[in-house]
Amino acid sequence: MLKVRVIPTLLWKQFGLVKGIGFDSWRRVGPVLPAVKVYNQREVDELVLFDIVAHLGEDDPDFESIEEFGQDCFVPLTVGGGITRIDQVQRLLRAGADKVAINTAAYACPGLVNEIASRHGSQCVVASIDVRPQDGSWACFSHAGKQPTGREVVSWARELEDRGAGEILVTSIERDGTLTGYDLSLIETVVKAVNIPVIASGGAGTYQHMVDAVKQAGASAVAAASMFHFTEQTPAEAKVAIAKAGIPVRQPFRECGTA
Repeated sequence: MLKVRVIPTLLWKQFGLVKGIGFDSWRRVGPVLPAVKVYNQREVDELVLFDIVAHLGEDDPDFESIEEFGQDCFVPLTVGGGITRIDQVQRLLRAGADKVAINTAAYACPGLVNEIASRHGSQCVVASIDVRPQDGSWACFSHAGKQPTGREVVSWARELEDRGAGEILVTSIERDGTLTGYDLSLIETVVKAVNIPVIASGGAGTYQHMVDAVKQAGASAVAAASMFHFTEQTPAEAKVAIAKAGIPVRQPFRECGTA
């Protein structure tokens, strides 16, 4: 079994970080750069940074800010939000991103996933899928969970894999920000549909939730935002708990009993 990653998620809206519930009711939680520096010190496996309003306009991603964040980020950084063209991907990579997350643009132009994978490798492409239960199935939504796409998660995940995505980050919109636990059924459904790593997102509130996402649903990584912003729980302690459950973790901390 590959080592499981613990990935804090940073949601960026204009001038700072925000967090909400169900992709709504956003509240500000502070500036981006100090959060990046804190997570550096805590030696997290990776960071994911989503610009949650970039899709609303036709402007390019904020390359200048990404470069500023990237200079102080010493762990792999995935950047998403407002990416619609391959030249934007190239500029983000030069600015300091290690991977790009594609969501809304993939529905309008699926070939963008192929192009990124072809030019920069599948490891560069994180396919982000935001999901709600609908009519007995799992429906995919774009534009920060606001617009139905008509796509069902299993077929869409398989298509993204076929187009070259290196991993899938699947988020339960209903569980987002609730701290009640991941939607294990959703995660397991996606894990069984594809042969690439699946990152569980949406609802983490305890270390046990993370253990369950791996042991019960088969996730390769666990992402969390509210859990790390609004509780005393930390990525380091999450790794300890995951390791104690018999799950290998990446870059083990000394607290896990390793050098």
